[in-house]
Amino acid sequence: MGGVRELAVSFVAPGPCGVAVRDRLKHLSARDERVLRAVGVHQGALASGDLKARCADGLEHGADRWAARKRELTGVSSSRIAGAITKATHDQWALARRCQAAHIQNLVAGIKTLRHRLSLPIGEKGTKRAAGGYRSKNEWFRKSRRLAALEGRHAAAVADWQAGRVRVVRGGKRLLNTRHHLTEARLTEDEWRQRWEAERWFIAADGESGKRFGNETIRVTPDGEVSIKLPAPLAHLANARHGRYILTALITFAHRGAEWADRIEADRAVAYRIHLDTDRGRWYLTASWQRPVIQTIPLETARARGMIGVDTNANHFAAYRLDRHGNPVGDPHRFGYDLSGTAGHRDAQIRHALTRLINWAVRVGVAAIGIEDLDFTAEKTREKHGRRKRFRQLISGMPTGKLKARLVSMAAEHGLAIVAVDPAYTSLWGAQHWQKPLTTPHRTMSRHDAAGIAIGRRALGHPVRRRTAPPPHDRSDRAGHRTAQAGPGDRGREGTRPPTTDRPPGEPSPSGTRKREPSASNTVRDAPSTQQWVQDSLMHTG
Repeated sequence: MGGVRELAVSFVAPGPCGVAVRDRLKHLSARDERVLRAVGVHQGALASGDLKARCADGLEHGADRWAARKRELTGVSSSRIAGAITKATHDQWALARRCQAAHIQNLVAGIKTLRHRLSLPIGEKGTKRAAGGYRSKNEWFRKSRRLAALEGRHAAAVADWQAGRVRVVRGGKRLLNTRHHLTEARLTEDEWRQRWEAERWFIAADGESGKRFGNETIRVTPDGEVSIKLPAPLAHLANARHGRYILTALITFAHRGAEWADRIEADRAVAYRIHLDTDRGRWYLTASWQRPVIQTIPLETARARGMIGVDTNANHFAAYRLDRHGNPVGDPHRFGYDLSGTAGHRDAQIRHALTRLINWAVRVGVAAIGIEDLDFTAEKTREKHGRRKRFRQLISGMPTGKLKARLVSMAAEHGLAIVAVDPAYTSLWGAQHWQKPLTTPHRTMSRHDAAGIAIGRRALGHPVRRRTAPPPHDRSDRAGHRTAQAGPGDRGREGTRPPTTDRPPGEPSPSGTRKREPSASNTVRDAPSTQQWVQDSLMHTG
């Protein structure tokens, strides 16, 4: 294949296995807020102590130690609260271990690249597969110092990994570092302190199937009444029987409310979390539950009604509709978004763009959306891209992980399948084979629009190029026959050319040369073809 890497097989992405909905707790009384803050502070302190104990155990932690930690927490809270805290601690420690392993892999990749480039002569040119030498002695020296720094970090990270040490910050490392940059964050010390304390609270409870309304600790009735089982030291704050506190606010889930109501009326497990948004001064309740994994449709079924190919870019989705034969239909569509600003703003922009994309897919009647299986985890290092800072910022700013999860979840609700394809060469081959032929005075084709066609054709199982070359030994000139399709306006080879004047056939031209009369062709190329590869210039029939 001339250096082209082998492409991964396209597949239908599995559907979502969980649901989370959120609604605001409106019209809380002052007493309600005091109780919620007291519960959050008390259980947050318990969660911090339990996380410290779990980190101290390291790799020696086992089921017996987990049970011992839970018994210690039960005495100062309840059995269910202790179970929720220890489970959250275990998940947080496991996430820290996965991040530690990814950090080690990034260090190894950076060290490998630096060692390779330092071993080359200064100024040596690189290739598409590997970077070349550094440009100057000064840069070579600075990179040798960086190599020593990365090797030191790698040794420390490996030692922590082998010892089972992890570093976790309850409340978030980023928010912790913001304490030293309050001016840039436009926060006062009191505002930062309120946000820091709210992030470290713990007001959550796991669901239990068979229990009343699916949860004994935080219970929400079908009428929207919210009650909390208070921990033992705060039982004196209860305003209902059995140490429970009933909030004055009523909850109504506008999104998926019917599905949530069906679960709690059947006493199926629903987990709840209550948190405070300090910027807005609002309390929210989030309900989540698991459901059976949605069975994905077979790949052939997803391809039956055509496909929409989507090219993901830094500020928009470039989408093109294709029929089941791989032919582009209509004009390209673009769905823009803005990834600047806060994380909430970026998430909302992605959600709105995906909503418009899915609504269009439903209107045109396709069964699936083809998208690249992007993963930039190994592509962000400064050692690999060097001075290309804008490119590093570009790939770092694309929310590929959140995009895939949200697209799969939203598409499943509309009965659409997501076909993930290998992203290799889609922009290059799309521009090469589709951008120019589809450009008209009334249609402007960009490189990204052509990439959407390439992605859609790959999802449909067709090659990206516009035609398949005929078998070599079935052509009159063997392996030298053309493989590029003629443009729609190109003059055909066969047939009589139109006369330049109205001279009778066979009459000499003014220049004295005689125009040859058309004759029957004796070549195989001019004979009527019965091969299936003969096709229209812009159509592909499979």
